[in-house]
Amino acid sequence: MTSTSDFRLRQIAVPAYGPSIVEGLGHGAILPIVALHARELGATVGQAALIVALVGIGQLVMSLPAGAIVARIGERRALTVTGLVECVVFLLAWRTHSLVFFSVLVLLTGVAWTVFLLARQGYIIDAVPIHLRARALSALGGSHRIGMLAGPLLGALLIHVYGLSAVFALGAVASLAAVALVQSMPDLSADARAAQAVDGPLSVWSVLRQHRRVLVTLGSAVAVISASRSLRLALLPLWCDHIGLSGSATSLVFGLAAAVDVSLFYPAGWVMDRHGRAWVAFPVVAAVAAGALLLPLTDSFGSVLAVAVLIAAGNGLGSGIVMTMGADTAPAAGRAQFLGGWRLCGDLGNTAAPVLLGALTLVVPLAGACLALGAIGIAGTGWVTYWTRRLDRLRSSAAPS
Repeated sequence: MTSTSDFRLRQIAVPAYGPSIVEGLGHGAILPIVALHARELGATVGQAALIVALVGIGQLVMSLPAGAIVARIGERRALTVTGLVECVVFLLAWRTHSLVFFSVLVLLTGVAWTVFLLARQGYIIDAVPIHLRARALSALGGSHRIGMLAGPLLGALLIHVYGLSAVFALGAVASLAAVALVQSMPDLSADARAAQAVDGPLSVWSVLRQHRRVLVTLGSAVAVISASRSLRLALLPLWCDHIGLSGSATSLVFGLAAAVDVSLFYPAGWVMDRHGRAWVAFPVVAAVAAGALLLPLTDSFGSVLAVAVLIAAGNGLGSGIVMTMGADTAPAAGRAQFLGGWRLCGDLGNTAAPVLLGALTLVVPLAGACLALGAIGIAGTGWVTYWTRRLDRLRSSAAPS
């Protein structure tokens, strides 16, 4: 790992962030139209919602295997293989007329995306000095956000000219571009894999068992952070529909909030490097909790936008926090396997939040669900703050004097 005092993030900008931007662009274009394309292929509304959920299910089931794959073949090869797999998946999705086959392809998208994200994180850990780690990982999160912000805009243009399914061709091109950019990155994990070949491979379960305390404590904090992020994506559209906002108005709310979110990724990394992880972990959960409590008071575009911006500001200030905490706690031996378990904690939170929201709306009105989730969020804020402050103290005591 580079440790020179004159290291600059721009030295690794192309191999570190280029693939994430173009890959995020492809995903950003495709994810909004998965449900619409499923409907075109004959899915009911309920079936289309289930097909959209297959992306998250693919990520969840691949979290642990992804760690084993990256540990065995290395970050660069994993990124290359997953990019090529995604290219094929998107091309098949572009041309298929089978709803069942399309569902399988959506699931594979989530599977490949998990391997890609895990490998990107491993490369940054190896390439960047510890004192710049948070800024580097926040910038990685920001590069993904930039792609996800630009993707729908390009996708809308393609849909207007060529039709809905043409967006999958854009995803295929973006995946190939990511593969090309990946070839410029060095294979920094080659020595670790050589040592593993001599000592014998570490199993995922042995690594998780050895570090189970960290995964139960800090991993549960990560699950809360991820649940908060997932909840905002599920709750805001429902409330916009509840108060009668049009689809275009709802999209504008999300677009303006996303711009705020993207603008804060570098300050988030700077704060983490200078003042600690708790300073940015707290706003992510606290902003969603406050937003959930405030939503029942909103009844217009402007008031909903104000709450959405509040939530986006908290989320933007937490850019890269999950990856940074994972890098802080990952062992040198079995790092990829550990990070697979770390991703599993986050994916469990991502999956649990919409399920909890749906369960609450079955028994109470949406406003009541907002209040209940806000109260749960306040408790979650305390939990996340407690464990991230402990992490900061451990990092301070371990830092060289």
